[in-house]
Amino acid sequence: MISAEGEASAAQPIEVQARSKLLDASATRFAPGLYLTATPIGNLRDITLRALDLLTAADLVACEDTRVSLRLIAHFGLATPLVAYHEHNAERMRPKLIERLKAGAVVALISDAGTPLVSDPGWKLVQAALAEGIPVSALPGPSAALAGLLLSGLPSDRFLFAGFLPPKSAARKRSLSELSTVPATLVFFETAPRLAASLGDMAEILGDRPAAVARELTKLYEEVRRRPLAALAAHYRVAGPPKGEIVVVVGPPAAGTPEALDDEALDASLNAALATMSVKDASEAVAAATGHPRRRVYQRALALSGRGR
Repeated sequence: MISAEGEASAAQPIEVQARSKLLDASATRFAPGLYLTATPIGNLRDITLRALDLLTAADLVACEDTRVSLRLIAHFGLATPLVAYHEHNAERMRPKLIERLKAGAVVALISDAGTPLVSDPGWKLVQAALAEGIPVSALPGPSAALAGLLLSGLPSDRFLFAGFLPPKSAARKRSLSELSTVPATLVFFETAPRLAASLGDMAEILGDRPAAVARELTKLYEEVRRRPLAALAAHYRVAGPPKGEIVVVVGPPAAGTPEALDDEALDASLNAALATMSVKDASEAVAAATGHPRRRVYQRALALSGRGR
């Protein structure tokens, strides 16, 4: 329970007490601590009023790229000091930020766009702050992953954000194989030069699921292309890499796939098909009937026929 004066009761857990100290009755005053602050992913008017309050009041703003964040700060007429915190200097900068926080500073952590800790090293700073008993709070707002999911038209009641896939095809296919049985919509970030190849690997490993490619979100030329994976891969092979940052959303496995993913049932289906068909024909027939990713079925058919040894 929190009293009217904002004090935590003695019975509260320590972490709840710590977080409650971040909440201030004044919109322009912030107690010392680390604030995870979402920033616009395109349209600068998507920034929240509370984020502007914090960026005005903070002692410093930790950001991925000071050049990118300076444009945001300058656009709103702010003068808060910026310090770079990214994957290349995180080990060196993290102790310095923790010292400032322990000394009572108000520190805002932002990413180049969207919500920090999504595909950036911010989570390590959060871990270090929590280990030191430093209060941490979040100022929610724009998120490219969530915006892409919402615009995809695909199920959003259960989803998995998988970040960036590996750049090389072989490693990418291994990662996709691990995700192939997840009973949820999958959300990825991808670079424009790798988009067509990545979509092709998704179609091969996950099956030709419904999907969407969203780019330039919240900007003037926002585009969401909704097609099955194979069609999207074919489009971008012809059209070439698109401009802008990209979110790829892939629908969950088809209904009935969880049952089909039982190894014993798959082997039984393949053995029955292999009795009268070639490995190729048997694997294609079973993949079509069960909804299994074709690559996995073919590899299993090879193993059962003895040719995969």
